[in-house]
Order: sequence, then structure tokens, then C-alpha cells
Amino acid sequence: MRRRTPAGLVGAEPGPAHHIVFDGRAVPALSGQSIAAALWADGVLAWRTTRFGGRPRGVFCGIGACFDCLATVDGRANQRTCLVPAEPGTVVTTQEGHGRADLAV
Repeated sequence: MRRRTPAGLVGAEPGPAHHIVFDGRAVPALSGQSIAAALWADGVLAWRTTRFGGRPRGVFCGIGACFDCLATVDGRANQRTCLVPAEPGTVVTTQEGHGRADLAV
């Protein structure tokens, strides 16, 4: 059995670059990157606002334990962008509050 080691991964090369769409503009992404990582790499630090106060939020924990990195992905609200892969052509939009305008809260 062949084992992967950190030393062996140092020379790893990412797959070909592609783009996702964030709030109407193209953002470069690499194969295997999460949406949050692609946005961060492009200098985008926030893509959600809080329900009360409209404060900006982006990645906090980076492992899916919190909910600061929520965004609307391909029309689905409340997606944790640190867990969702940045697939070619994925459309991400800034989410305001809880992302459910259809609910009376």
C-alpha cells in the first residue's frame, strides 16, 4: 500500500483553474477548493450580512462548525461555503440575514 505523506504532497500540482460567479462577476477557483477558499483568495472577505444590524460575515471557523460563511449557492440559501466545492460555473450570491425571504419572521 502506497501512503501519502506531507513531504510527498509538497510537489502536488492543482488541477486546471476555472471560474465561479460571485455577485455577478467571475472569480478564479482551483480544482478541490471550497467556495470560501476561492473567495478569500480573490480578496473577498465577507459574503453574508447578519439578520439584525446587517454586519458583514465571511469565514470564521473554516470547518463547518459555525454558520458565518453562509451564502446562496446556485439558488439554495444557507449553504456553508467552507464545505461546498467551487465547481466550474457555480453561482454564489451574498446572503442577507437568514436567506429565507419567504418566511415571515
